[in-house]
Amino acid sequence: MTDAMVLSTDGLPPGETASAWHAWMSSLFAGLDTDLYGERLFEGHVRVANAGDVVLTRLEAGRHRVMRSMQGLRAHESPYLKIVAPWEGVASVRQHNREASVRKGSWVIYDTAQEYEVANPEWSEHLIVMLPRQAIVERGIRLEGLMGRNVGGSSGIARIALETMRSTYQELPGMAPHLARRAGELLVDMVHLSLQELAGQGTAGTQQLALQDRIRAHVVAHLRDPGLSVESVAAALNCSKRHLHNAFADSQTSLGAFIQHSRLELCMRELLLPEHAQRTITEVAMDCGFGSSAHFSRAFKAYTGLAPSDFRAMRKAAG
Repeated sequence: MTDAMVLSTDGLPPGETASAWHAWMSSLFAGLDTDLYGERLFEGHVRVANAGDVVLTRLEAGRHRVMRSMQGLRAHESPYLKIVAPWEGVASVRQHNREASVRKGSWVIYDTAQEYEVANPEWSEHLIVMLPRQAIVERGIRLEGLMGRNVGGSSGIARIALETMRSTYQELPGMAPHLARRAGELLVDMVHLSLQELAGQGTAGTQQLALQDRIRAHVVAHLRDPGLSVESVAAALNCSKRHLHNAFADSQTSLGAFIQHSRLELCMRELLLPEHAQRTITEVAMDCGFGSSAHFSRAFKAYTGLAPSDFRAMRKAAG
């Protein structure tokens, strides 16, 4: 039977939950920085198990984000490829000026040897799988263009890989160590095949994902432009609005919602920056591409559950 490590904020004094979570993320994931969106009280649970050299983690936590900076990279000695496959909630990964968002039924992959950020803007239950980077690279896969990508999971080898990751995690407690190691090797095989398909040979699925990535990259690069819309994206990418909507057909978030949610995430980050403490909320919202303070306030509260002023005040109180 394989042993698992379990960490939980249950039983901790309320005032210590946030600091404990910061420490766990830094320890488990090689120096990651963590932001809790200004929350002073936090609930989180982590269960970590190993399948040979592959590390599988079930993470259940309130909204938070993690960041790896250049400073964190220098301290990171064992590079992995990391996969996030949600059971509940959403994960948005930024790497190489690309953003990929995933919910249940899909998975995203990124390279821990490069800077990245993962935002979890709501309560999340994620399966996180870490594969030794070298185990993929030595098979001849070029990682350029594949990291920070939504690999899929609704069909094809990506779906088989997703099901294998989940079933491996669930069955690990009853596996002998040699079987757990073999299961980990099988996961590496499945991810390798999925990346081969993603690097692909022009299937409809990979073309759709590639277009999604182009759309997301354009949106992220132009969030501060108040003219950013489905129409402007279509014009910039020289395709029809229908083509754009079709690219998001398998996503639980429409393109319009993705634009708004991305702007709101940008506003949340900007409101927390000390250098913006003297700016009004309306100024921050306008700078992030919103054209109306009333629309921004309604959208912000619907997305976060808090008025922008309450969100900022909570952060100041936490600091």
